[in-house]
Amino acid sequence: MRNIFISDSKLHAIWQDITPLARNEWICWIESVKKQETRERHIRIMRENLVKGKRRPCCWAGCPHR
Repeated sequence: MRNIFISDSKLHAIWQDITPLARNEWICWIESVKKQETRERHIRIMRENLVKGKRRPCCWAGCPHR
């Protein structure tokens, strides 16, 4: 995931602005799926939503690690 933020400075600034808990939820939301193609879709959705101002994944039960 690090490469996502290295290549996009605007997205990186948004990522730094959200809380650690929100970051963890995005990471868990992306990593919780099994297929690589679904992870790639989640990454694309995360990018779009962060740029739109959404700070957490929508319609997701939450990180199973909490």
